Amino acid sequence: MEYGIGIDASLGLKLAEQRELVGEAKASGYASAWTPSGPATRDGFQVCGQWAGEGLPVGIAVIPAPLWTVQSLAHQAGTLHEIAGGNFTLGIGTGGIYGAEYRATYGLPAWPVVTMMREYMTALRGLLAGRAVSLDGKVVHLRGLQVTGRPLPVPLYMAALGPQMLRLAGELADGVSLNWTAPGMRAQVREAIAAGADRAGRDPAAVRVTEYIRVCIDDDVDAARRAFVRAFIGYALARPGASKDHGYRGHFRRMGFDAPLTRIEERRDAGAAEAELVDLFPEELLREMGYYGPAAGAPAALARLSEGLDLAIVRVVGVRPGLEAAKAVLRGCAPGAV
Repeated sequence: MEYGIGIDASLGLKLAEQRELVGEAKASGYASAWTPSGPATRDGFQVCGQWAGEGLPVGIAVIPAPLWTVQSLAHQAGTLHEIAGGNFTLGIGTGGIYGAEYRATYGLPAWPVVTMMREYMTALRGLLAGRAVSLDGKVVHLRGLQVTGRPLPVPLYMAALGPQMLRLAGELADGVSLNWTAPGMRAQVREAIAAGADRAGRDPAAVRVTEYIRVCIDDDVDAARRAFVRAFIGYALARPGASKDHGYRGHFRRMGFDAPLTRIEERRDAGAAEAELVDLFPEELLREMGYYGPAAGAPAALARLSEGLDLAIVRVVGVRPGLEAAKAVLRGCAPGAV
């Protein structure tokens, strides 16, 4: 088992402070540093380029593929791979393309999601291998495109929640980026990955299973819980009128959490304020998703939450902004203590 550190813009850290945190993570025994990338955050490629100077392998987990062209992702990933001395990993995901509001926001058509990811992964692999790629798909259209004259072996990870995407990751990806997945689901995750790998004649063990594990450390347990739920609520609840079968909401339904989330959604739709909704999340659900509370309880909780993974990425959740709150999480989850 390896442990990485996950840092995002919600912590309110300057780039120099993020880099300091990455440097301390290396000294504390973390194996890698990761960041998400998207329209509401700093550019993940630029951030990882800043972090690479600390000598720790870096990665994006994940970037929404449909907001980029395949060739742009290949250019960025290949360049950063060289800057980082061969220690950069690119993770891609679907974004929210399954939702009409997301598609309207970014001017995207209703592409078939699994097909989209298959075409992106196939094209990226070819381009990063230095080959000229031709692909006339439903989403990706390339004719003889070549972005490098030599192979740039960037590991490609794929965000996956449901069985179809997990099988596709087993077929095409170097790793799977899970998110908000309870430990009890990991065996099913690996079964689906293995099915895809077998179909492609690959060794399932070659596909690394990784996940962000959110951790919020503070002696004020109520404050830590509230910060944790605020990080969770945007994933957990379906938008009013949206399907509860797709994306994260479908993911939580498959894990057996539909009933409590439906009750919270009903209170929200009746006009309840966020503070009330935060109180409604049951402890048994939250404790399956991550850890919040004093530092003393973090190592045992992280060990339990990491079961079945190859890499657990401690995603820092802060009660209050600032570097010290982030360092409290980093130190409380130091790999040597887990």
